[in-house]
Amino acid sequence: MRVPASRAPAPLRALVALLLAWLLAACTGGSEPVRADEEPSAEGEFGAPPRVGDGAGLPGWAADVGFAADGSGFALLAECAGDPARPANGFCRQRVAVLDRDAGAWRLGRSPLPELRGDEGVSAQLTVLGPGRALIEDGGGEEPLEGWFTADGGRSWRSVDRRPAGRTPEIPAGAVLTTECATSPGEPAERCERELLAVISPRDGRRRTLVAQPPLGAHPVPAGVVEPDGSWWVSGVEPSSGRAVVAVSRDAGRSWSLSRPSSPTEEPGRFIKVVVGPDAVYAAELGELSEGTPVTNPLRALHRSLDGGRSWQRVWTTGAVAEPRTLLGSPVPGPGGRVEIGGERSGYRSLDGGRTFEELDDGTSYVRRTGLGLLREGSRCRYELTRDGVRWSEFLLACDGDASVGGP
Repeated sequence: MRVPASRAPAPLRALVALLLAWLLAACTGGSEPVRADEEPSAEGEFGAPPRVGDGAGLPGWAADVGFAADGSGFALLAECAGDPARPANGFCRQRVAVLDRDAGAWRLGRSPLPELRGDEGVSAQLTVLGPGRALIEDGGGEEPLEGWFTADGGRSWRSVDRRPAGRTPEIPAGAVLTTECATSPGEPAERCERELLAVISPRDGRRRTLVAQPPLGAHPVPAGVVEPDGSWWVSGVEPSSGRAVVAVSRDAGRSWSLSRPSSPTEEPGRFIKVVVGPDAVYAAELGELSEGTPVTNPLRALHRSLDGGRSWQRVWTTGAVAEPRTLLGSPVPGPGGRVEIGGERSGYRSLDGGRTFEELDDGTSYVRRTGLGLLREGSRCRYELTRDGVRWSEFLLACDGDASVGGP
């Protein structure tokens, strides 16, 4: 005779509840896929990967893409036509694609960008400034730099003055941290003697100089997007010694504190890229290598911090042969000492905090921080997003239904 669960003894009721929970999990398959050889991610801001709407059928190819923290996003697309033997006779149409929050697919918005001749490269840059807000900038060099701002998801754009619009005491939500020439406002970095940290405002797309400036020499290199724990990071040099240091703000840019990873050399490097993971902070030191064959994107050392970047341990020093010797974009930190490096030749994974690495079999990729998580670009139209460094959600963008299709 079957005993109803509600009238069964307590141990039996517990067993029935456990079996029901197991059956429910088996039937639903869980909310997020996790590879069999990978541990589940941490909770909180390093939760499950976000779902991104389909964009495979968009025209052309994606020149730039970015996301806001709410899951919305923008992309710059280019669609070119003409004779490859006579590029000047062809043309390229520049489009804007928009992903609204919780939308199942991308849509085409209005584009403020002009049509290009076939021999002109796509040079526009996209900055996402929060839900439905973005800045597009184009030009520079011999051409005047122009900018356009939208606050309505790409339905309309208005021209933006590139010159600084005063100062700001903090970095507002959705803003991007950048630099502005202090000696000649509006001048590009390569022609500027001294730069200051500036904020691109989500209110109007204008630049405003940050009131509190960390002492990082004449050319600080900020990470444009806030890390998941709310920290902002800037790389630079210590003016008194010329050694590489990093500055961090945990109060939206109102104050800064410095720390110095133990570089393997006193020679000035390029900059240090910091990324915050579920249980550790990693600082990738980029700069020319003293041993082995020169490479284009040299990884000089990898540093790890277990106290939020207040102190560092150098876990990897690049030598003449052992890989990784290069880094494309940012490291990908995960829980339990897991960290991945995308190099020029391949990708590499460490399970002991960056002390040793094994080569991956899925090729190389470029990784950068967005407001929605770490974005991995494996090919022209195939992208992946992660929050925890373990589980990735894939989406296609401007593939014309074929993931192998890319741009020129």
